[in-house]
Amino acid sequence: MELKLRGRPNEKQKQFFLSTARHTAYGGARGGGKSWAMRRKLVLLSLAHENLNSLLLRRTLPELRENHLIPLMRELSEAAKYNVSERTFTFRNGSRIKLGYCDAANDIYQYQGQEYDVIGMEEATHFTEEQMRFLTTCNRSVKGGFKPRMYYTCNPGNVGHGWVKRLFIDRRYAGNERAEDYAFIPARIWDNAVLMKSDPDYVKQLMSLPEELRRAHLEGDWDVFAGQYFKEFSRDKHVCEPFALPEHWRRFRSMDWGYNDPCCVLWNAVDGDGCVYTYRELYVRQMRADEIAREIVRLTGEEKIAYTVASPDMWQRRGAVLRAEGGFEGESIAELFALTGVPLTPADNSRVAGWQRVRAYLSSETGEPRWKAFSDCENLIRTLPALTYDKLNREDAADGEDHAPEALRYALMSRPGKSAAPVRTAAKRFDPFFENERKSSFFGT
Repeated sequence: MELKLRGRPNEKQKQFFLSTARHTAYGGARGGGKSWAMRRKLVLLSLAHENLNSLLLRRTLPELRENHLIPLMRELSEAAKYNVSERTFTFRNGSRIKLGYCDAANDIYQYQGQEYDVIGMEEATHFTEEQMRFLTTCNRSVKGGFKPRMYYTCNPGNVGHGWVKRLFIDRRYAGNERAEDYAFIPARIWDNAVLMKSDPDYVKQLMSLPEELRRAHLEGDWDVFAGQYFKEFSRDKHVCEPFALPEHWRRFRSMDWGYNDPCCVLWNAVDGDGCVYTYRELYVRQMRADEIAREIVRLTGEEKIAYTVASPDMWQRRGAVLRAEGGFEGESIAELFALTGVPLTPADNSRVAGWQRVRAYLSSETGEPRWKAFSDCENLIRTLPALTYDKLNREDAADGEDHAPEALRYALMSRPGKSAAPVRTAAKRFDPFFENERKSSFFGT
């Protein structure tokens, strides 16, 4: 068997090839040889292990074709058989590399129930965290002596910037995540001797970019990325530790409905200066409307809630779909919530005006920002700074994992007013003399 595998790995690519961590990310800047490293890693694993099942993903089909399909067809022409309809390369030892893409957010569900020993996510920051987490459920193996693993290549920016930065750069873990399962191998253009020799002007092109793009693409700076919608967001300014809310603060809820997509409910409170605190979140998926309503009631407890604003589409009558979500044909989801003890009000769904309202609350130019979130509102804190500009409308945010930010937008568009402190009247002191005078005057004596 003859393989037309050309090129030698540089030192950073060697580290990537040798990594056996459960999750390994490679890159961080342009020109680091990421696509070549990803292809070569999956091919080497396929040759080293019999009947290995691998999945290689890009976000769009054109990217998949240009970056991987054409090069692999050239490299593996005599080593693996290509199936056009399935987009799979099958090796003589039974190993298999499947090529896939997820152009739309829900395309990821085509892999539900499938099993892959190895999954490679090219340009991982183009994928949402929901897509990544769903793929981890497909990454499993029954082969003795081989542990399943996932490989990622990435640059700063785009919709997945937040989760990649959290796991591989900031190394902040929650739940069942373990630090030892994550490895990051940074690579910049200077590590790629082949590119530096063949196209030395590429560095000059990167150096001439605007500052934010240059820092991200040339230097691999993850603290700023091109296309970030809310550059105003700062964890130091906008996230606070939970504290006991004063009873007189007005409290209200906001909800972005979803069944297959996540449903997010936020609990908010307004202080005497008009600053809004988001102090609790519920972030669930594939829960029926009546189940979510009961959970809202449970979490709210004895708190007094002034109102709950929710996605306007919850007032649509959904027929058979609604039955799967806990209701009956002809009954809207909003009606079902009301019947379960959570009356709703349609939210103002003006997107551009709503995002500008969020931006105004994030602003801290005149002092403290007007919005803060408790640190345990993890999904809101994670997804709000990860929003990017819409490619067709720079005034709007792009679709992605925006369920918690949408709920926040609904909350702030409800124009929450300042909370007034309760008026305390001084207790009257009992005076027997004046009490006798009052009685004498009343009876005319």
